[in-house]
Amino acid sequence: MTNGTGSPAPAPLLVACALGIERLALRGGGPAAAAGPVTVLRTGMGPQAAAHAVTRALGDPAMREAAVVATGFCAGLAPGMHPGDLVVADETRDRAGSTECSGVELLAKELARTVPRRVIHTGPLVGSDHVVRGAERAALHAAGALAVDMESAATLRSAVRAGPRPVAAVRVVVDAPEHELVRIGTLRGGISAFRVLRTVLPAFIEWHRSLLLPRR
Repeated sequence: MTNGTGSPAPAPLLVACALGIERLALRGGGPAAAAGPVTVLRTGMGPQAAAHAVTRALGDPAMREAAVVATGFCAGLAPGMHPGDLVVADETRDRAGSTECSGVELLAKELARTVPRRVIHTGPLVGSDHVVRGAERAALHAAGALAVDMESAATLRSAVRAGPRPVAAVRVVVDAPEHELVRIGTLRGGISAFRVLRTVLPAFIEWHRSLLLPRR
């Protein structure tokens, strides 16, 4: 594919989230100069919905080489996490296996610049097909995971199955061991996470642009 000048068109960026409120936050973020077209895709909740939506989106010839970022909210697993913290996955895991993420240090650096004063955690992000609480959370953390959500692992696995491409997962903690959703303060935590999610899209775009730069 070319851009009308005879040069290859820049690869697009697909940003996948599950919920309407996540998509609203992402689309409300500040402007940024993108290397190629940016699409924010609402997949629906759960791993099956995510896999189906991402596979269908990447089946469009215009999206064939798109980089993919899975994002939205998550549950933090590590003690000391707080609503509004960011999790940059170095890999996503679920029962079907693991997917390695691309440009992890670069993405964390861009987020630190874009969202200063926010704690950024880097490590494994685990997928589940249900809401995880209590002892199950502790077991996942003991196995090495930093956070859990329902769609990231399925999103990235489906993306790489559709063809080689950069993939990443960034989640905003909405609840954590000391700040579970069932407790008082949930609303405050949700507002904090929403505000952070509104700010992350420019970092994704810079990550994508940097990955496309020719290496010297």
